[in-house]
Amino acid sequence: MISAGDIRKGTTFVYNNGVWTVIDFMHVKPGKGAAFVRTKIKNVITGQTLETSFNPVEKFEPATIEYKEAQYLYPDDSLCYFMDTTTYEQYPIDRATIEDLLMYLLEGCIVKIGFYKGSAFTVQPPTFVELDIVECEPAVKGDTSSSAGKVAKLETGLEVMVPLFIANGERIRVDTRTGEYHERVKK
Repeated sequence: MISAGDIRKGTTFVYNNGVWTVIDFMHVKPGKGAAFVRTKIKNVITGQTLETSFNPVEKFEPATIEYKEAQYLYPDDSLCYFMDTTTYEQYPIDRATIEDLLMYLLEGCIVKIGFYKGSAFTVQPPTFVELDIVECEPAVKGDTSSSAGKVAKLETGLEVMVPLFIANGERIRVDTRTGEYHERVKK
């Protein structure tokens, strides 16, 4: 069991029939009254965030989340399918829960799948992905040092700001944590 006084950022535990991870916490000892732990927690399955306070002696069951490497296969109307790269077992994940990540995934890319009690519930894309530009304004010759940018549409439908010297058909690396252009990649 984990006591509320021992939780830190990244601690995962069971609370109110859900699996939560600590985003932020603060131990508070007011002048009057008992000490408490003020937290901001996120439900790892639904994505819901909650700000709540706990008594430092409250106990919670720890939640173990296991990650496995998998290959993204394909989406359909309601599910996305992934395959374990060692056992070839397939894992369907509800498309609605990972909809925002699909802009970074190409069929065949390697991701990490999160499991809780044997059930797949989340996807961690690679930190950087390489995607082709399918639509953007023409490149401006000689403009390599300007901080100005333009919008480029990528092969997955993602739109990112890129420097003016980037042209249609080029391949770029995108940071999946921020959704921003990182660098141009040679094909």
